[in-house]
Amino acid sequence: MQLSKHIAQGKLLYLSQGEEHLSVSENECFRWLAFNNDEGEQVIQSVMHKRKPWQLTLPHQTAMLLPLLFFKPHNIVELGLGGGNIDRFLAHTCNNISITSIEYSAIVIENFSRYFNPEKAKIEIIHLDSNDWLAQKEKVPIDWLICDVYQQKEQNFDETIKQLECLIDNIDSESCLSINLPDATDNEVNLCLTVLQQLSSEHNIIYFHIPNYLNIVIHLIPKHWQTFKLLKRNKNSYLPRRLFLQWRKFWLHGNEVGHQVNFK
Repeated sequence: MQLSKHIAQGKLLYLSQGEEHLSVSENECFRWLAFNNDEGEQVIQSVMHKRKPWQLTLPHQTAMLLPLLFFKPHNIVELGLGGGNIDRFLAHTCNNISITSIEYSAIVIENFSRYFNPEKAKIEIIHLDSNDWLAQKEKVPIDWLICDVYQQKEQNFDETIKQLECLIDNIDSESCLSINLPDATDNEVNLCLTVLQQLSSEHNIIYFHIPNYLNIVIHLIPKHWQTFKLLKRNKNSYLPRRLFLQWRKFWLHGNEVGHQVNFK
């Protein structure tokens, strides 16, 4: 059964009718966080499996975490906390890692702590706008920067360029960058890919269209990673073997259909 049918009806746990129009609902199996978009439509941002809170529930989340096939990151920074699906999975699956989440909304932080962290996963949450954090002069060593910020309003061209520049400025040749573009137009996707290609000469760019969803997930992978060799075995991965083999198929399919940006 599709997830949308599972969460068609639920009991309302929390409702904020301020600027963010945020709600938390649940049924017997799932708990979910939703926002109202500019048209007043409810958009489900994240869904937690109540019995297995570490389980990924939305397809783009798996796509976002595919770099785990290739390395064992220690310092991970996520821009955008939401319902914390990615954080819960990382805390459950990966050993000896540091997870930091940058979240602007105090209401989102409060609801994560109250409703979406039942196992008390160790996550450092910084209450700050992601752009302000990226612009800080003192850079924090990062193995992996994950950008999954929910935006209700479209950015203009200059804002997009500036944000991508700040993202690149916070990684180095050894770091990985992953970006989720929800509901992006073809022009917006092409713009991001073009700008990222111009800004970073030390990374390969690979992106995934999520079937039946509007998400585009972009990864900047260090060029020196020998990804095809690393895919043969999971000694450089935190993933258990079964999951490693499943995700490897996803990654290989993404490459076969030509979703790799080649540098000239």
